[in-house]
Amino acid sequence: MSYLLPMVTVANHQAHNLRNMPAAATAGLSVAELLAAPGLADTVVLAGRSGLDRVVRGVTVLDVPDFLPWVRPDELLLSTTAALSRDAGGDPVGQLLTLVRDLDARQAPGIAVAPGPDPLPGPVLALADEFGFPVLRLADGVAFDEVLATVYGLLVNRQNQVLAQADALHQAIATIVLGGGGLPQIADEVSRLLDCVLLISTPDGRVLAEEGAPGHRQGIEQAALFDSSGRLLVERLRIGRQPAREDEPGGRLAMTSIVAGGVDHGRIVAYRRSEDLPPGTEQALERAAIVTALTITKELAVSAVEGKFRGDYLRDVLTGQVSVDEPVVQHCRSLGWDIDRPMVVLVAELDAAEPSRSGVAPAGPSVVHRSQHERFVSAWQQVLRARDKEAPVVGFSHEVVALLPVGPGDASKMVAELIAAVSGDRGGGRQSFSAGVSRRVLDPSQIATGYAQARKAVSVGRRVHGHGSVSHFDSLGVHRLLSLVPDTGELKSFAAEVLGDLAAEAAEAADLRQTLQTLLDTNLNVAETARLLHFHYNTLRYRISKLERIIGPFTTDPHLRLDVALALQVVQMRGI
Repeated sequence: MSYLLPMVTVANHQAHNLRNMPAAATAGLSVAELLAAPGLADTVVLAGRSGLDRVVRGVTVLDVPDFLPWVRPDELLLSTTAALSRDAGGDPVGQLLTLVRDLDARQAPGIAVAPGPDPLPGPVLALADEFGFPVLRLADGVAFDEVLATVYGLLVNRQNQVLAQADALHQAIATIVLGGGGLPQIADEVSRLLDCVLLISTPDGRVLAEEGAPGHRQGIEQAALFDSSGRLLVERLRIGRQPAREDEPGGRLAMTSIVAGGVDHGRIVAYRRSEDLPPGTEQALERAAIVTALTITKELAVSAVEGKFRGDYLRDVLTGQVSVDEPVVQHCRSLGWDIDRPMVVLVAELDAAEPSRSGVAPAGPSVVHRSQHERFVSAWQQVLRARDKEAPVVGFSHEVVALLPVGPGDASKMVAELIAAVSGDRGGGRQSFSAGVSRRVLDPSQIATGYAQARKAVSVGRRVHGHGSVSHFDSLGVHRLLSLVPDTGELKSFAAEVLGDLAAEAAEAADLRQTLQTLLDTNLNVAETARLLHFHYNTLRYRISKLERIIGPFTTDPHLRLDVALALQVVQMRGI
């Protein structure tokens, strides 16, 4: 299934139907449903049988020359063969072929012709079959005014049915909200009334609520609509009704956006496995979206107040302003957090929009829009809540802090799983972030120390490895000591004095630094270095001579080798 919105940033992508009120309930009937009506039961399908699912929302008679400008989408056309071939000149077949192409391009659902002495030519019917454009022949004795009355009567009945269903749904979910219900209750009621699976998600596809019958649930799980982290791939879907999969049968779905005050809060998706969704599903979903937007707005307001209180308290704990003793541990329990267990502190920060190169620090502090950061925080909270509801996770002005419970040796695996879950499959172009992880905290009194370690790890890791890095404090090595030097100018001066021309930005200098680093990594084993760098042995010997002319006899002076190794690390951390 192809991406309809390739590589867009889903979290920042405006919804297609960005409005606060539902669209007009313009329900329609398929051509096949019209043909089942008593007044049209004897109508013959001459061509375009594959297009009988086209929707009809009106009907009109074409009996005037040059009628194409009057053709409107979703309007069934009534005419005669003679009227269609009028002013054909010497090529009536060519005119009819052009007419079929033009009507299909204008999204007409089909054309019905009255019986006459001149049948439609075979090439015209073949082209209609190719386009899936229904060409119908009315039964003998059926007048156009009878067809008009039948079609409009059916459309009015369908419209009334859709409006009644939408009003009943709106009243049902409004009652739920007024009674204190939330998103799960709304999803349950809508899924019951529409007999479908209903998903409510964030704008980037994080599922907030999911309800529906087991049969439909199994179908949506098999429709490849989720990534490995459970995120709904909303970037592959469009607003409105559509097949769940284009390449093979996989059910039908409809999607609409949740909008309040011009702010995109997410998506509502209805799915049926074995049959089409009921008429008026789009209108019902838009009614549900209004109430859902109100519920989300209310929950965000409450969450903001509670989150600020909880976040301020945890900040005091993390920064050491509050000494962590038994009363503090008990107070955290009252807030729903368990901090009295082995854990690691994780700090995650969104990267700047422009990716940096490894070893080159960003020019300045990252500037992140508030909406991006809020969605980033929400993603961490949702992923971690699914694993451990008692693990603290809060968002501060520019970072997310989480206290992850881990056993001995489990930290790396758990962090990798969480990072993968928050990142998703990147199919929606989700913004990258860097993370730092502390040493294992065995006592609540060590939380402030762990927080400082995690912040240091994310800062140093980004400068050494670039954007998207995940760094553990224990793996920083000498970079951690170098980052403690307050005078970065002194570090740069040291690197320049030791490395000389090798400290330059030029490509040749970088190439020689790589050779030098590999020599140090192999403990000056020339044969092994030549193998790793794919150099001839004599070529590497020549390079070593060149390096010694620049920096001195590092192969025989152990003190110089130590200086060179440190200087190379300083160059790698350029910008600290």
